Amino acid sequence: MNISLCIATYCRPERLTVLLDDLVHQEHLPNEVVVVDNDATGSARAVVERRRVLGAPFPIQYDIQPVKNISLTRNRTVTLASGDWIAFIDDDERAPAAWLKQLTETVIRYSADGALGPVVPIVPTDAPSWIRHGRFYEWARMKTGAIIPLNKLRFGNVLLRGALLRDTQTPFDPDYGLTGGEDGDMLGRLVQQGARIVWCDEAVVHEPVEPARLSLRWLLLRALRGGQDFARHRLTGRFGHLTSTGRARLFLRALLQSAIAIGLALLSWPRGQHRAVYWLLKASANLGKMSIFLGWHYREYEGKLT
Repeated sequence: MNISLCIATYCRPERLTVLLDDLVHQEHLPNEVVVVDNDATGSARAVVERRRVLGAPFPIQYDIQPVKNISLTRNRTVTLASGDWIAFIDDDERAPAAWLKQLTETVIRYSADGALGPVVPIVPTDAPSWIRHGRFYEWARMKTGAIIPLNKLRFGNVLLRGALLRDTQTPFDPDYGLTGGEDGDMLGRLVQQGARIVWCDEAVVHEPVEPARLSLRWLLLRALRGGQDFARHRLTGRFGHLTSTGRARLFLRALLQSAIAIGLALLSWPRGQHRAVYWLLKASANLGKMSIFLGWHYREYEGKLT
């Protein structure tokens, strides 16, 4: 399989360094690696040049996309990629040696157009106990070969047939470029067009959780954005046609569920902070759904609500 491995990066030179080190040891090597830097100053250039000097068993393309927008940056990686298949991995993840091989074997075995794998968080041992007990950074996992539900589609560890992404000049919608959610939107559109995307539970990558994310505030805002992503996708028909009645039900259900979650958070607090935070995150996600009806968007990559 001719594979281009794409990395969108922004101001993470240390993380990018170790990721590139991982990639040279893959059991199934990519045919090329494409790095697109969303930092206009080119902070990743030295990292790529270092890897080239040390040597790599594949060419590494490097480019800068200066406008702060994750969608434009990912789109640039697709434009530069020449492979029949395109893999994506985030710049803060670690890839075990068998990772890409396991993704390729899965798309072949299940005659799929793409495969997603788990991103396993590495929580620091000195993180607050409620964070370590809460497992807030983990995603649901499935049996290898399972078709992934629309509301579980996400990025960070994925291999896709390149032709699916080249059917449009903007596979990732720039409207999601500052809020996030561009990955679920793009994958959802591919599935609606008939793409078969399956799960590969063996193709694990690891994501060290950054200190800035070890806080209730960060978790609440991420849950809020997740709720907003769901509502945006629902309202635009990603999960099927939505009538006016369906829109009203979506809002009222989110209102009811947020109220219930807040009540359960208060009741759960004596049994452990992590249990209460679980319900607070549910409340925040439902508040996010409602906020879309008011035209509010949390721009995660700018750190503000507009």
